[in-house]
Amino acid sequence: MQTAPTGHQTPNILEMRSITKEFPGVKALSDVNLAVRAGEIHAICGENGAGKSTLMKVLSGVYPHGTYTGDIYFQGAVQSFRGINASEEAGIVIIHQELALIPELSILENIFLGNEPTRFGIIDWAGARVRAMELLARVGLSDSPDTPIKEIGVGKQQLVEIAKALNKSVKLLILDEPTAALNESDSQHLLDLIRGLKGKGITSIMISHKLNEIEQVADSITILRDGESIETLHVADDGVNEDRIIKGMVGRTLESRFPEHSPRIGEKFFEVSHWNVAHPQIADRMVCKDSSFFVRRGEIVGFAGLMGAGRTELARSVFGRSYGKYLSGTLTLNGQEVVLRNVAQAIDAGLGYVTEDRKTLGLNLLDDIKSTTVSANLKEISPRSIVDRNREFEVAEHYRKTLRTKTPSVEEGVDKLSGGNQQKVVLAKWMFTQPDLLILDEPTRGIDVGAKFEIYGIIQELANQGKGVIVISSELPELLGLSDRIYTIFEGAVTGVVDKSEATPEHLMRLMTSSRVPA
Repeated sequence: MQTAPTGHQTPNILEMRSITKEFPGVKALSDVNLAVRAGEIHAICGENGAGKSTLMKVLSGVYPHGTYTGDIYFQGAVQSFRGINASEEAGIVIIHQELALIPELSILENIFLGNEPTRFGIIDWAGARVRAMELLARVGLSDSPDTPIKEIGVGKQQLVEIAKALNKSVKLLILDEPTAALNESDSQHLLDLIRGLKGKGITSIMISHKLNEIEQVADSITILRDGESIETLHVADDGVNEDRIIKGMVGRTLESRFPEHSPRIGEKFFEVSHWNVAHPQIADRMVCKDSSFFVRRGEIVGFAGLMGAGRTELARSVFGRSYGKYLSGTLTLNGQEVVLRNVAQAIDAGLGYVTEDRKTLGLNLLDDIKSTTVSANLKEISPRSIVDRNREFEVAEHYRKTLRTKTPSVEEGVDKLSGGNQQKVVLAKWMFTQPDLLILDEPTRGIDVGAKFEIYGIIQELANQGKGVIVISSELPELLGLSDRIYTIFEGAVTGVVDKSEATPEHLMRLMTSSRVPA
């Protein structure tokens, strides 16, 4: 691993030396070294499964001392964290990709949860409120401390997590994919906040697959590959750009972010007309407003819209009315009108749906890979209503090889997989249903560029087989590089459709922010 140039005189606040961490059958980290200078923003990049999150869990005590080999030095002293409380007492706070907030509790209660200020042995709520207002002001959140977490968006929830960290007198803040679920404006606000914390002397470690954000804010970048530390780049000195980071991550230069593809588009086979759906709890709030669209065989259709525009709501409501209250509209499949009242009917009709939240809605984290792979089409492997375990294994092994899922065995639990490999298991589950139309909601969220390239190839291959594919994505470059046509959605309504040859970010953004619906 490269060392810091001699021109850098800032001392290291953190050094991790020769860290090795093993799980049964897998060496997740092998002799990894990491040095972070005080007051900098230090990014950690690598493909899914490279060991980024594992390394941070070692640092924060999630994997306690004794479960790994190697040494951790923080502020010049060797550390032996036995748990996350010990690392927090030292001033190291980690914010995981899955936020540790309780939706039913208020912002105030979440900030001080497990760390409540007391006076005479009783929780001092008045003092807590004053302190909460100070913390919320520091992170730029103007909502009332009494607001329940479930009533604020993911971007604001990230700010609450940072307020919690500031309350713990954080010296080193670790952020694992902090902008993965955020829209562009919320992401920029968060990045500005991280830079502001740097100005106040707080050191940050940031894990992210959004290389443009890394390039924007990071002072140094450590690259991991296959559980090993490859190099550390110093942005100001090394002229770092996205291509340079990618080369370190994958060991080669990617000539293109998208595989070459020549679409073979056939006839229209799926159509939604004048689709109206109300919010599941708020009757007078419409989440889908007179929306119409169609998909042709062999076509990849993109759906673009800002966060909250109603893309997911439209997709889920079409997929067996699994979201909202259906009011009116028709579905036409192969020229025949169909009524799909539930998910089972949607699957039987040839629809598949990969959800944006793979860990909550797409996977049962208690299951292994093989049972997950067949779970949406059990009847295919269950003659006489009894699951054929040999067939189950064969199917899972076939998709493991086809999708190149990195795992020692299909007997492995899905919770042991990296995010990209979990996404491949979800894809396998729905591919096994042999759908005619596959809806993919944020299919590459939290996935590195190498795994993205593989998943783009899978999507294109499905289209080559004559299937229709819908891709919902918050990343316009992804939609522009992948889609044959792109629909735009604003406030629950389809506001336009653009062919690939005419699509530009500016054109799409105009349609994504306009309430004018084309005739």
